[in-house]
Amino acid sequence: MGDAAGVGPEIISKAFASGELFQIGRPLVIGDYELMERAVDITNTELNVVPVKDPEECVFEPGTIEVLDLNLLPKDLPFGQVSEKAGDAAFRYVEKAVELAKESKIHAICTAPLNKEAMQKAGHMYPGHTEILAELTNTEDFSMMLSAPNLKVIHLTTHIGLRKAIDTINPERTHKVITLADETLKNAGLENPRIAVCGINPHAGENGLFGEGEEEEKLIPAIKQAQEEGINVEGPYPADTLFFRAARGDFDMVVACYHDQGHVPIKVMGLEAGVNITVGLKGGIIRTSVDHGTAFDIAGKNIADERSLIAAYKDAVELAPTK
Repeated sequence: MGDAAGVGPEIISKAFASGELFQIGRPLVIGDYELMERAVDITNTELNVVPVKDPEECVFEPGTIEVLDLNLLPKDLPFGQVSEKAGDAAFRYVEKAVELAKESKIHAICTAPLNKEAMQKAGHMYPGHTEILAELTNTEDFSMMLSAPNLKVIHLTTHIGLRKAIDTINPERTHKVITLADETLKNAGLENPRIAVCGINPHAGENGLFGEGEEEEKLIPAIKQAQEEGINVEGPYPADTLFFRAARGDFDMVVACYHDQGHVPIKVMGLEAGVNITVGLKGGIIRTSVDHGTAFDIAGKNIADERSLIAAYKDAVELAPTK
């Protein structure tokens, strides 16, 4: 449910009211029953909110929001304020989701936004969802993947400066991310995923004309190794044309070398359609998320847009391991 002082409960309510969630999957909310009831009242969605204690109790009827009720927060929790209680609850919701995923009681996790300040005030010192999930699943090798209509991108590096990012990239990391991309798409039912790797430099270095041989040192050995292992991967290709080619259908996944190289093309396609995905978690757990924050400034006003949450839910269903 995310941080209940933000827009999470509202966009969940609107997403359920759309009817789209039930068309492709079986949605269950992990959070607080009373706060979901409040969100339904605020959004005038006229949904029936039902508390449950276990996913096995759910019937998944359209028009109903079933909530695995952890009962952690007061019903009158103020909107738009950093709250230690709400930060702790947001962490506990994720913790419960991972527990259920490990037990195979749920097949994927889709997260509404949390507030890092509130969570850290509660003593959970993580930069965000990804690091929480990595620790709870004892995962060391993971990656951020972004998805938009017709385009999926996975990253070699994310939240570090550009100079450090280039220094950090090595053949081992490149090979690992290529493998994660391949495994994620195959687990979701795609038999022979087509993967392409971006160059680091303009024109992918153009045979040494640009850069200092980063493609030859950091990318090409990993690409060749993956090809020898039977992975359908190509590159490195110039980023300025690769994303166009991927969006028109030439590739199923693009490997981006650093944060903005991968984020900009996704966000140009529309913030409301972007989805943040954590891949590589142990146990094959898939986690997707909205591509926006808690929006404290509009929380409780019934103006938050649910489209990113619906997109995240659809990606969770699509990427959930078919087994």
